[in-house]
Amino acid sequence: MKRVFLVLGIGALLSLAGCVTTTVKTTAVPALETYQSTLSSNEVLDVAVAVFDPGIADVDIGDGVFPEIRRAESTFIARELSQVLDNQGVWGASRVVPNSDHIADILVSGTILNSDGESLSLAVTARDAQGRLWLDKTYEGNTSRYAYQQTQRVKTDPFLVVYRQIANDLLAVFRDLTPQERIRIRQVAQLAFAQGFAPDAYSDYLVRNESGLITIRRLPADNDPMMQRIQSIRQRNDIFIDTLQGHYDNFSGSMTGPYNEWRRLSYDETIAERELKAEAQAQLLAGGAAVIAGIAAASSSGRNDRTMRTAGAVGIWAGGTLIKSGLQRRAEASMHSAALEELGQSLEADITPQVIELEDRTVQLSGTVEDQYAQWREILADIYATEIADLPENAPVNVPPSD
Repeated sequence: MKRVFLVLGIGALLSLAGCVTTTVKTTAVPALETYQSTLSSNEVLDVAVAVFDPGIADVDIGDGVFPEIRRAESTFIARELSQVLDNQGVWGASRVVPNSDHIADILVSGTILNSDGESLSLAVTARDAQGRLWLDKTYEGNTSRYAYQQTQRVKTDPFLVVYRQIANDLLAVFRDLTPQERIRIRQVAQLAFAQGFAPDAYSDYLVRNESGLITIRRLPADNDPMMQRIQSIRQRNDIFIDTLQGHYDNFSGSMTGPYNEWRRLSYDETIAERELKAEAQAQLLAGGAAVIAGIAAASSSGRNDRTMRTAGAVGIWAGGTLIKSGLQRRAEASMHSAALEELGQSLEADITPQVIELEDRTVQLSGTVEDQYAQWREILADIYATEIADLPENAPVNVPPSD
């Protein structure tokens, strides 16, 4: 009976070596929620989505992470999220901004933790102008190869589930705020912007309370000429940011084709690499066990027991073959990793800088959008200094009503 078990065991090990399966998990895309009640204009909040951190500072470059692609994704993902927020129909203006220094009613920022065509993982935070934390969460989504089929009638991002989850979570926080709290957020954002241009004039208008929230100590009068100038400056800044949206739209549009092709190929390569590694590991383990079982069968049998000697020899030979096959699989998996790297390098040529036209100049945005935005802020400061020079230093103020 022991002999039978040894023979059957060797056969089972050999059969299991070829049985490697992969389960693909899919996530249903949630409906995009909206706000059913009517909002006053003072309650409508603007959302700024900062270009995401590519998340390449603490990862091993080349291990499925390509800097040129991650940097492009950091803009692409921010723009996709902004588009979903626009479609939600709740927010005022949803804009992509170069960095997290932008002053807005709500600022969303994040870091790309993983993006390989099969899964997307983002660490997302969101705060309002008062410093209230809205989100601090990791969002993950998986997709399948069907998301990349060109026969789809409706083209949606394969990771729409992630963007909708973020949008719905933001809306949940918005719903919990009172109308007075929403209005106060807008007022604080306005005064914070004013402090950036006239810190001496508006430094004591805002104060941080014991809870860490920025509150209003006093409000400028409705006819405050200095605030009127600053409001004009802010409108010009919004126009510039809106102009940047054209750049981001063009950037994403030119990137969509090659990027989706890269994601599709990356998905296939990622799945193939994982399957090959799993199969190689199974074959190495089964091969080693088969060799051991074969040796045991051969050594435990008598000299004239031809059946057991034959089974042992077959086990040793088959085990050696499986080990060799497993090593070959590992080598093939390495080839797929190299293919991923080549795909990343080939995409670099497709994500070229863009040029946008302003009223009085042409600005090239080529990875230095933050520099261009900083220069624009300096221009606004000069405009403000020129316009404010003839205004009186003291201006009437209003005391804000209690919430």
